[in-house]
Amino acid sequence: MTNHWIDYQHSDVIMAIGGNTAENHPVSMKWIERARENKGAKLICVDPRFTRTAAVSDLHVPLRPGTNTAYLGGLIRYILENELYHEEYVRSYTNAPFLIQGDFGFDALTGLFSGIEDDPLRSAKRYDRSSWQYQKDEHGHDAADTSMQSPDCVLQLLRKHYADYTVDKIAEIIGCDRDVLEESYRLFATTGKPGKAGNILYAMGITQFTHGAQNVRAIGIIQSLLGNMGLAGGGVNAQRGQSNVQGATDMAILYHIMPGYLGTPQQAHHASLADYLSQETPEAGWWTNKPKYFVSLLKAFFGRHAVEDNEFGYQWLPKLDGNDHSHIAMYKSMAEGDMEGLICWADNPAVSGPTASDKRRYTANLKWLVSVDLFETETASFWKETGKNPEDIDTEVFVLPAAASYERAGNKANSGRWIQWQWKVQDAPGECQSDLWIVNELFKRLRDLYAEEGGTVPEPIVNMAWQYDDSGGQIDIVKVCQEINGFHVDSGSLVENFLALQDDGSTACGNWLYSGYYNDLNKPPCQRREPETEGIGSHLQWAYAWPLNRRIVYNRCSADPEGKPWNPDVPQVWWDDQTWEWKGHDVPDFNTGLTPINSSRAPFIMLPEGKARLFSAFLSDGPLPSHYEPADSPTANLLYPEASFNPISQRFYENHVVETDADREKYPHVLTTYRVVEHYQTGIMTRNMPWLNEMMPELFVEIDEELAAELGIDNGCRVAITSKRLENQAGIEAKACVTQRLRPMMVNGRKVHVVGMPFHWGFMGMNKGAVANDLTPSVGDPNTTIPEFKASLCSIRRCDE
Repeated sequence: MTNHWIDYQHSDVIMAIGGNTAENHPVSMKWIERARENKGAKLICVDPRFTRTAAVSDLHVPLRPGTNTAYLGGLIRYILENELYHEEYVRSYTNAPFLIQGDFGFDALTGLFSGIEDDPLRSAKRYDRSSWQYQKDEHGHDAADTSMQSPDCVLQLLRKHYADYTVDKIAEIIGCDRDVLEESYRLFATTGKPGKAGNILYAMGITQFTHGAQNVRAIGIIQSLLGNMGLAGGGVNAQRGQSNVQGATDMAILYHIMPGYLGTPQQAHHASLADYLSQETPEAGWWTNKPKYFVSLLKAFFGRHAVEDNEFGYQWLPKLDGNDHSHIAMYKSMAEGDMEGLICWADNPAVSGPTASDKRRYTANLKWLVSVDLFETETASFWKETGKNPEDIDTEVFVLPAAASYERAGNKANSGRWIQWQWKVQDAPGECQSDLWIVNELFKRLRDLYAEEGGTVPEPIVNMAWQYDDSGGQIDIVKVCQEINGFHVDSGSLVENFLALQDDGSTACGNWLYSGYYNDLNKPPCQRREPETEGIGSHLQWAYAWPLNRRIVYNRCSADPEGKPWNPDVPQVWWDDQTWEWKGHDVPDFNTGLTPINSSRAPFIMLPEGKARLFSAFLSDGPLPSHYEPADSPTANLLYPEASFNPISQRFYENHVVETDADREKYPHVLTTYRVVEHYQTGIMTRNMPWLNEMMPELFVEIDEELAAELGIDNGCRVAITSKRLENQAGIEAKACVTQRLRPMMVNGRKVHVVGMPFHWGFMGMNKGAVANDLTPSVGDPNTTIPEFKASLCSIRRCDE
């Protein structure tokens, strides 16, 4: 998230796309309403359903699930075609003038970029990205045309790529009235001028697709074209679904990254620390500091055992073996018998995973399973499901009772990157323990076993620097916080922030991004609660925002190349001609030792070229977002007639998704999943609360009135829903909710019905129901591998038929 919740009050137009902010992110609505009340801001809701956000919006844009890229691509074309982009911002702060290799190309028939080839390791295609790179000038620098007229420059390639994304064509693809669609484009494009700010909020209705990463890229392109990045009231703002999702990703809960978004080493490419640092450290941009952050991380991991002579313990780090270890691939390995055990920590994939019924079946192949949770989950009790015989299942299951969030102290990082301390409210019941206590005890006992008995590769365990106990042998959370913050190895004193980190082993730091959040033991910054003094809602003395307590990232872009704020009413940073220095209401995201012109040359400091990337060779599935249909689609691709769903997305299973006209007739309705305000995630907490069950007692499926009449379905009757994943099975049952919140859509000349289901139910707890994700496909985005939960096909019938 580039900005933060309170900053929403400065937005002139807010687009909520792929998220139901009024219900699922109510704090954001407080500040959206503040903007509407104080400055007449407009709210656009782009969503398949008429949600509670849509109900209070100024404009609701219904779209077919899985067509976000088409919608956003149409907005890009509208901005370019009508010359509504912020030209000075685009020329100065983006790569629009940069020249791309002359052999770059795109085939509008197949929807494929230059460099396409078969991937021998995956059931998919891949790209050779050499033709996507910048041209070089005679000095070896990135070549550019500041007039932005060259056919090879990024701006002109952008115009060419989106030329066919006309309002009429996009309306036909997404199933929206063209006038409503065009009005949404017109309204948001009004923010592409100095003094205005447009804000795009998104959630999993953007990411949970086989093209989810490109959806986010498209949002970034729009905000860069309009000059909305780095500004108060602007930005690309992810609405996190729970209070510490940001913190979980920052601390590397995902397999392919290490704390602070350092890439996990790969066996095939990074045999030594020198290999890793030389290959992963760019020649320009802030990531040139990566050696300092990585070596300091190794010192935090291995302490006194991490010395220069042994590459600071680098050889003890696990390395990626070239295989996919994401959720879908992991369960495929489990199905094939390649996995013996699983520690499932605060996760319930038997309900939350795609094609969940298969996941429950695969779990029986494990020798052991550990579930760490508050209640007995469907994952822990997969063997209790109706139709399963426990005598046929050899898996040994352990359940470790955990403490709830208010039963433990610690940090949470919210959507705006604010790291805030939460004090413990009450003790956990019975034998329930905090996650920190559990992992501490688990590691100490494993380390003792390795020390006593040896084992396969014991060094990473026995050499780990793990001294977090207090004098009584209990976990001391302050010691953990100190290590995350970073310290000087010789003295043990805490570093001020990541500017003090070194690559010679003299500093240790558990996460460079968090360095500075706990640098004062008497008053840790994450525990600060001082009132706001800046006057624009920055709240620099409340908690700590990474990086360096910065509230809006890339804020050099909030001022023009001369250092004058684009919007003097809400200035972030500015150059004072009288004192010859930078001033501001936020922590500057650039080198303040530079003059305005020099600092304007690289305002996006994390990128080697220092410019926002309208065109990017970074993602695996293309340098420009392109419309691909979801894996289960009711129609052909109207922009690229021979295109399949994302060609780079791995095909894990055969005969798994809808690919033929016969299948489309069998499964004609578009299914999307979502949350309700009364239940949470897989429901294992909320379905064990009687008062919440009273408010939302059972699983339902939303059906529009026309489809209900066509199928003879009355409101409240029981229906069966099935999909390609449950072919030749009865499907799952739910209660029909016949509603006007969904309306039929005209797509490619024919009527398409969208149905919706929440995913909170399962067969454990006080309130039982079918698992909606039994219906969803095990396909994912090729960059992130996030499953495509939000768009699939299904059929519906009355249960008494």
